[in-house]
Amino acid sequence: MKRILSFLILGLFFCCVTISAQQKSDLEKRAEAEAEKGNVPGARSSYIRAFEDYARQGQMKQSVACGVKATALYYKENLYQEAFDLLRRIDQAILAAKQTGADKEAQHYYTSKERMQMYMKMHRAESAADHLRAMTNHANACNDEAVKNDLLYNKAIYHYTFGQVAQGNAVFKEMATKLTASKEYDKVDAVYKQLIANGRRSNSASMVAESYSNYMAWKDSTTVIRHRDEIAALKKQIADNEAVISDQDSSLTTRWGIIIGLFVLVGVLAAALIVGGVVLMRFIMLTRKQKKTIKLANDNNALKAKFIGNISAQLEPSLQKLDKKVPEVQALLDFSKHIQTLSAIENSMDEEVEVEEIQVQQYCEGLLEQIRGEVKSGVILKNNAPKMAAAINQEYVTHILLHLLRNAAEYTPADGTIVLDYKKRGAHTHQFLVSDTGIVIPEEERENLFKPFLEIKDLTKGDGLGLPICKQMALKMKGDLNLDPEFTKGVRFVLELHS
Repeated sequence: MKRILSFLILGLFFCCVTISAQQKSDLEKRAEAEAEKGNVPGARSSYIRAFEDYARQGQMKQSVACGVKATALYYKENLYQEAFDLLRRIDQAILAAKQTGADKEAQHYYTSKERMQMYMKMHRAESAADHLRAMTNHANACNDEAVKNDLLYNKAIYHYTFGQVAQGNAVFKEMATKLTASKEYDKVDAVYKQLIANGRRSNSASMVAESYSNYMAWKDSTTVIRHRDEIAALKKQIADNEAVISDQDSSLTTRWGIIIGLFVLVGVLAAALIVGGVVLMRFIMLTRKQKKTIKLANDNNALKAKFIGNISAQLEPSLQKLDKKVPEVQALLDFSKHIQTLSAIENSMDEEVEVEEIQVQQYCEGLLEQIRGEVKSGVILKNNAPKMAAAINQEYVTHILLHLLRNAAEYTPADGTIVLDYKKRGAHTHQFLVSDTGIVIPEEERENLFKPFLEIKDLTKGDGLGLPICKQMALKMKGDLNLDPEFTKGVRFVLELHS
């Protein structure tokens, strides 16, 4: 069961726990504004400057808050080494600051939490567990109830992420019971809704369904508790009023007026309870219907992908009988093949891909040789790959890089440059980068660059499925393919892989 939680991107989740300054600096406000616009590098840079500025002023809570936000923006783009380096700087600043031991423990808790979330994103359960234990030690040492509640939430998320459903349910139940006992119903409600939202963002239907079921069970139980408390309060009010009536030597008319008023109040409450019961029953029925709808939608998506692939496969024999020299016929054949490829990848996303070791520099040189005859006059082909070995799936990586290189050859003008790079980003992360000095892709087109079937195209001029297929191949290899937004001299694509 996949639990890719973007709690990162995710790190800002638990409604009752924040590390925020009472008054934000201009640097922090600027970082928030850049983040809202989607400018990740700009927001990250401003948060780092805010972290350093707050630390110089001795405002460590605000400093740590900005530092961990910058960290989250690093590993949002899979820049793990930079994220870990920044967390080390934050820990050093905490140790150097003049503050109480409890405050330092609380701040170290948040840096340990960021490390745990990164290891969860990298699917490294043991490393994530080590930092979860560190979080537990920091939470106990700082003795902050809000931090302890946040720890329970993150323990639940850890168990759910690595498929430990029973442990996750137990921890989450402990947290919900703790907050419910203190009658903090709104906080429990917000936590459940956050967990459901995280499941939806990670496309985990099982997590959504299970969280929704637990949420409804809790909702039903708290409704009963609230009604019981209201009735108990009413009974106490009646008892208090009767005591007042018996203690005071008031007239019989006054006593009867109070009694009648109480009976009216009881009647109103009874009517309210009946209406509430009806509303609750309708809500339960609607919830069950929504759960069925979620399951039906997931089943329909799988059938739709299979159906489209089958149609394409059935059409291909007929298309093969037509004259392939006709551009429209060849375009239809290519389109049919691309649809089958895309459907096949989507239907086998959970299957592992085989990898083999290659010599990177020699491999990259071979790819560039394949497109040398396709480039325009004077275009320079550069191979910046180092002499080293790497383990990759040659079929998928070759398909992706050749597609990117051929696109670069098509759009790079005469006397331009095309560069193929390889970079090692960490112990288990490496990247292939294809850059060219061609036309910059407009901002409004970047968001839909990897999405298929968004517009009707003249198939003889391309079907627009090349990049979506490459994206799906990268995701199936547990990696990703993206456009580098910081590259401004043309176009750069980054294929990131994890070993």
